[in-house]
Amino acid sequence: MGDDPLCPCMEDKQVTVALPKTYRTTMLSDTHRPQSTVLIVDDEIGPREALKLLLHQNFHICVAENAATALHILETQPIDLVTLDQRLPDTSGLDLLRDIKQRYPDVEVIIITGYGCLKSAMESLHHGAAGYLLKPFNTNELTALITQTAEKKQRLDFIRSTLRSSPDLWTPNSTTRAWHIFRETYCSFLTKAQPHAVTSPEMPWPLLLSDVLEAFDRQLWNHSCRVSLYAGLMGKQLRLDPLLYEQLTVGAFLHDIGKISPACLQGVDQHVHHDCFTTVETQHPLLGAELLHALELPAEVIDIVSHHHERWDGTGCPHGQQGEAIPLGARIVSIAEAFDEWTVDTTEQESLPFEEAARRLSKASCSLFDPTLVELFVPLLVISRASLPPLATSPFTNQHALPFPTSSITR
Repeated sequence: MGDDPLCPCMEDKQVTVALPKTYRTTMLSDTHRPQSTVLIVDDEIGPREALKLLLHQNFHICVAENAATALHILETQPIDLVTLDQRLPDTSGLDLLRDIKQRYPDVEVIIITGYGCLKSAMESLHHGAAGYLLKPFNTNELTALITQTAEKKQRLDFIRSTLRSSPDLWTPNSTTRAWHIFRETYCSFLTKAQPHAVTSPEMPWPLLLSDVLEAFDRQLWNHSCRVSLYAGLMGKQLRLDPLLYEQLTVGAFLHDIGKISPACLQGVDQHVHHDCFTTVETQHPLLGAELLHALELPAEVIDIVSHHHERWDGTGCPHGQQGEAIPLGARIVSIAEAFDEWTVDTTEQESLPFEEAARRLSKASCSLFDPTLVELFVPLLVISRASLPPLATSPFTNQHALPFPTSSITR
């Protein structure tokens, strides 16, 4: 991690997109890439030293034998990535993971444990872990995972800094140009700092917005991935043509993109219930649609984002549309989003069992949801349940992989 402070905004006439000084330097010379700092947390000296020996040539290394020491190091030193054993003498690895993500949400965490199981892996990934690896580990696999995660953090940090420092991204008359400048500077950063990554100046907008969503809130990004998955299942069952299917899965993935707008960040919880009206619920569909319109995404994608909180009986928002006047894609995403919210733990509610969530969908048919689509979705879930990805909450192995193709969804 670089130690240079952020530089003043660099201005392009009337449009301002800020670029951190550290990343400017990185863009100018591959030889000056900032070296990431890894904190190894393990109570056994053997694994600690093995990891230290394996990683010290490419990373700054700190070590801790318990949670208390790890938290002290995080409080006093800039840490990019933590490798975390699941069993520690003073707490569980999962509890420490929660503490780290709550206090230092931008720090990446990889669980490396000899006591793993599918349930613990799912819990770890749900609570924000970037990866999960079992001991004894393959050294090539481990170094690849840590390197990829460190590179991803560089990308996400670049995006976070730009989002914080570039108000023109949200200024109505400057949005389009500011986002184009953002894309160009991001691709320039990737070209120099990570040449193997996607570097085209014409990077598809959904690809960039995927990185933006993950930089903003990984749980929101995971939610978006799952909603896209569920919507895609319905799209296949409806036998949508390939273009409409792509537009559906893209719209489903980007349905909450409006939540990254500063207008939605006035002290409102990002994770809201589907059946309650809040300021963020009312605003984010319109804000998201405005952004995608400025980026010239297809109207079908924008309609999904704009209308996914409409209700079948006309009591939804933001337009109060009713029945089949609501675009088909938005009706599909409304069901997919509700099912995901009900089946994933949040700070506000415990997840419902699969069967109870399906019953709740059926009960809300004709009021919240299109009854025909609910009749299609519930049996489809039962049939597809065993084949659904068990780690659907985890980030993609490839940061630039998406749950949909991008060949024909940008103009």
